[in-house]
Amino acid sequence: MDQPKRQPKVSFSHFLEKFPEIKLPVTLGEEAHHAFSQKNDPLHPAMIEQFILPYEEVPADEFTEFVPCMRIPDTHDFHAIIYWRAMLMAYQYTLATFTRKGELIDQKVIAGTISQGETLTTSVATIEDDWTIYIVSGQTAQGRPGHYDPTQSTANKFELLPEGQITETV
Repeated sequence: MDQPKRQPKVSFSHFLEKFPEIKLPVTLGEEAHHAFSQKNDPLHPAMIEQFILPYEEVPADEFTEFVPCMRIPDTHDFHAIIYWRAMLMAYQYTLATFTRKGELIDQKVIAGTISQGETLTTSVATIEDDWTIYIVSGQTAQGRPGHYDPTQSTANKFELLPEGQITETV
């Protein structure tokens, strides 16, 4: 009986190399992933399996796609990366923080687009150079782009703490 073929282990430093450091501030909107996918090398399936999938709430299928976006500079005691995940009817930017050894500290979806029946929700995130993250979300009726409902908009403020936690601030 054949054993399933296991992916070789990948070093955490090799995984981090896929995420170039970016000068802050930066804004992540609906189309930003195109620029990242053109400039950054794709993630090897073993990297996704080892450093991303164990922490994702929604399992990946054969259509799920991941794009390495960026690394936040000058984090010192931890690493902070952002990747884009494409699924059926959902596209998300996730901020994930890791210890120097590659253990997950925290993660948060900070931007993206999700289709929920007749409603399309889009979130845009801006990360400031002091690690403050502003997220603005709005909704439109699918197929009717001019029908934006401002009463459904939300604004949230998060902060990336020096220990790597991502917390909501008031």
